[in-house]
Amino acid sequence: MISTSNISLRVGKKALFEDVNIKFTEGNCYGLIGANGAGKSTFLKILSGQLEPTSGDVIITPGQRLSFLQQDHFKYDQYTVLDTVIMGNKRLYEIMKEKEAIYMKEDFTDEDGIKAAELEGEFANMNGWEAESDAESLLNGLGIEPDLHYAQMGSLLGAQKVKVLLAQALFGNPDILLLDEPTNHLDLDAIAWLEEFLINFENTVIVVSHDRYFLNKVCTQIADIDYGKIQLFAGNYDFWVESSQLIVKQMKEANRKKEEKIKELQEFIQRFSANASKSKQATSRKRALEKIQLDEIRPSSRKYPYIDFRPNREIGNEVLTVEGISKTIDGVKVLDNISFILGHDDKVAFVGSNEFAKTTLFKILSGEMEPDEGTYKWGVTTSQSYFPKDNSKEFDNDDIIVDWLTQYSEVKDVTYVRGFLGRMLFAGEDGVKKVRILSGGEKVRCMLSKLMISGANVLILDEPTDHLDMESITALNNGMIKFPGVLLFSSRDHQIVQTTANRIIEILPNGSMIDKITTYDEYLESDEMARKRTVYTSNKFAEEDN
Repeated sequence: MISTSNISLRVGKKALFEDVNIKFTEGNCYGLIGANGAGKSTFLKILSGQLEPTSGDVIITPGQRLSFLQQDHFKYDQYTVLDTVIMGNKRLYEIMKEKEAIYMKEDFTDEDGIKAAELEGEFANMNGWEAESDAESLLNGLGIEPDLHYAQMGSLLGAQKVKVLLAQALFGNPDILLLDEPTNHLDLDAIAWLEEFLINFENTVIVVSHDRYFLNKVCTQIADIDYGKIQLFAGNYDFWVESSQLIVKQMKEANRKKEEKIKELQEFIQRFSANASKSKQATSRKRALEKIQLDEIRPSSRKYPYIDFRPNREIGNEVLTVEGISKTIDGVKVLDNISFILGHDDKVAFVGSNEFAKTTLFKILSGEMEPDEGTYKWGVTTSQSYFPKDNSKEFDNDDIIVDWLTQYSEVKDVTYVRGFLGRMLFAGEDGVKKVRILSGGEKVRCMLSKLMISGANVLILDEPTDHLDMESITALNNGMIKFPGVLLFSSRDHQIVQTTANRIIEILPNGSMIDKITTYDEYLESDEMARKRTVYTSNKFAEEDN
């Protein structure tokens, strides 16, 4: 068990946490959630001892071992993969190395023999003889091939290092496990294995993730950071969303009934307080009135945008014809003979690990890049709006937000434009901010405002969830589902792809493609290799965005 006693953390004048008292118990997996900047990763660092709080204490049950997912991918470059994993249990690794050093001695003494015997006993008690096989089992589960187990960490690719560090955190059955974005850079097979591991894990897990699909699979409790406090809710993420909304609704309903009762009592008092025969009743009602207190409904500090893409005109049957598009960049064939036809009901998710290829295709279809070979043709009834992965060019100027968005609006009225900004949480003075100084999250919300105000009936979205918090991601998800036009999009968010797309196009590493009319989950079930090719990558900087 791990708990906190009056934990506070101040950054300058701002209190990120204030007198947080919370207990995390065995057998539960806690999803730590909160708005961007709420301090999710920071709180994990406090729990792990990497960061000292301003005041208060972290209490761990004596004798229990805490493990956390390392974020430094170069820290273990000089060690072998297997050793790196076993280092997850620091004491066990120290014993192994101490034993090796003693047995390597040429002048082995009686004292060395006694020390070695002590170490061997401690080693056996820690299941040291199973350490290598346990480490190998974790590595195999995460997709690190046996021929890499004795390789140097420095020789591995970035995605492979991530898997090894995750295996390190999981190694040795830790009593308390802290995971910050554990699905980052994992393929779907590895994620599925991790989900199963955590579901069967009997100790304490606390996880931060922007992957709603993952949180729903593994979490038994949700720890919600809001107003510098942390409140626990039973159930997974979707259950928390529903229950938190229900609580607010119930509180509002209870207050409405109380307000009606107050009004009734007030009317009685006014009518009969001067009437001698009714004065006693009036007095009793006055006392009843004094006892009624309206429950304070404290709205969440989270901000919920409203995303609604409404086309200015209905789309026809002929939407897009792509024939034989190929593109080579820096000697690498990124797209190889890509051909497909889109109809007016298509919502297409472009998937697979080849993110550069997807971006290249979207740039070609939006007119920002020319193909080496092949053609594409948009239908005469279509109008397109493009959300690029890299939006830096859009904001490389000194425009204020209102002026920036007005240029994309057919209606040049400031009030009209501000309405779209308001939907995306740019209220009042926010409208006169210069676009150059906006945070990553604010820039994404501006781009989504641009898409809404454009009235396009075809949207091309390249990783639109980058830098967004989960409330904004949920709003975007709902907006994409409701959109009556055609969608071409790529997204690392499993839930968005599964709930939005009715067609899947995967661009393979060699630049060719697979095209299937199906949902995402059905596609993955039908093709085992697709799971291995698809890598989930979240945005690690979302926590700091506003």
